[in-house]
Amino acid sequence: MDTLQSKTFVVIQNLSRYFISLDINSRILSVSDFSKNIDVAQGTVQNALKFLKDENAIELISRGVLGTFLIKKDIKKLLRYADITFIVGVMPLPYSKLYEGLSTGILDSFSSALDVPVNMAYMRGALKRIEMVSLNRYDFAIVSKYAALKYMKENPNVIDIALEFPQKSFLKGHSIIFSDSKSKQIVDGMKVAMDYDSIDQMELTKKVCKNINVEYVPTNYSSISIKLKNKEVDVAIYNSDEVSDNLNSIEINLDNMDNTVAVIVTSKNRNEIKNLISDSINISEVIKTQADICSGRRTPQY
Repeated sequence: MDTLQSKTFVVIQNLSRYFISLDINSRILSVSDFSKNIDVAQGTVQNALKFLKDENAIELISRGVLGTFLIKKDIKKLLRYADITFIVGVMPLPYSKLYEGLSTGILDSFSSALDVPVNMAYMRGALKRIEMVSLNRYDFAIVSKYAALKYMKENPNVIDIALEFPQKSFLKGHSIIFSDSKSKQIVDGMKVAMDYDSIDQMELTKKVCKNINVEYVPTNYSSISIKLKNKEVDVAIYNSDEVSDNLNSIEINLDNMDNTVAVIVTSKNRNEIKNLISDSINISEVIKTQADICSGRRTPQY
């Protein structure tokens, strides 16, 4: 491929990603603006736009002094020309039926809407998942709305919330679990498990231990039950969905239910992925799949 063809290919790729990120009936940038942004000649931009129009990947309409608008786009073609050949997300380890259902439902939605393969990786800790997205190691991450909003407040212009599911889509709630079957409350001197990679668990732990003189013990979330059993810690905050009946636990009642809401986050500079997610995923279908898996009517596939 000669240099001219290579430049045109790069421009087609850039424009395809731009149009994926753009909503229908949105005003598009001018050719001169495209030229400046991509740092190529205006003629190369015009050739790339003509190619996408001739391939029926996009349909544009000029509205005079108002500018040119995108009125139609073929996502599957744009993905091909954008050279997006696969998408990978990351979510919590699927140790609960809710997580299994969420993963299955999201992958089902993508499969129906897109031709490219979409895979899910699994990683403990909302902070780690968000950081991997910010580094473009993954295209999207599933975390709680509480974790996403807290991270966004402390780290502006890093991630966006692409999609939000209903309450209790991430988990039903959190509970305080005691290692001693006779304990009824957190008191001074207790050792408290703290997972510093889990934004929700860490912040809720601080909340319930406020004004109590406790010792925080760094603990991976997956090791909490073992440390409680071995009396290495006295108390821990844990997902209520996974608390067995034989444990001494108290459910935490919160006015803010954001910790139960699942959201999909994307990197702030990946508008094409954010738009793909909002266009491809049917929230009601995902929640239905989640309910079917939780009730045993369907087997999870993820």
